[in-house]
Amino acid sequence: MFNVGDKVVYPMHGAGTIEAIEEKDILGEKQAYYIIKMPGEVKCMVPTVKAEEIGVRDIIDKETANKVFRVLEQDSTEMSMNWNKRYRDNMDKMKSGDAYEIADVVRNLSFKQKEKGLSTGEKKMLLNAKQILVSELILAEHSSADEVEQLVDNTINTSYTEYCKNPIPNNVVKKFISYNDVIDVGDSDEDFGGTDEL
Repeated sequence: MFNVGDKVVYPMHGAGTIEAIEEKDILGEKQAYYIIKMPGEVKCMVPTVKAEEIGVRDIIDKETANKVFRVLEQDSTEMSMNWNKRYRDNMDKMKSGDAYEIADVVRNLSFKQKEKGLSTGEKKMLLNAKQILVSELILAEHSSADEVEQLVDNTINTSYTEYCKNPIPNNVVKKFISYNDVIDVGDSDEDFGGTDEL
């Protein structure tokens, strides 16, 4: 049982604060609902008797938030090459409401986006997963959305650079070499094979 003022996570929606507990008559049935205020002034209603079954939980604490960032710091985990299976696997992780699983989705899809790009469906999934993750980290870290988003992006960029799947090939020029470094413009004619004297 949650109380007014509790900070909770509603799977597939994100983290918010229970603003009220109200009894409502919907389709002729009266029951109590948690009114959860979500980011962006969105409000969700969750039946109190089904909250646990749905997966509503307390937000993570600061120590757990630090562990979530460590997930973002790691290399990507293996994903199916089949788009449909990969999408279903990632959707199952998001539906779990588990912060570690959602962080895994965010990191994996972010890596894939940097490597090969994402389909429209996976781009939307990445955006949703990141919004859900950020909404919980904001409350856990007592930070602003901009600060948390930047920290998440910076962490992923750093880990991607460390575990980059596409290193620069050996035959690609890594340094610009000036023409003057190869041929001294002051060289004599003899250096170019010379010229015949008249």
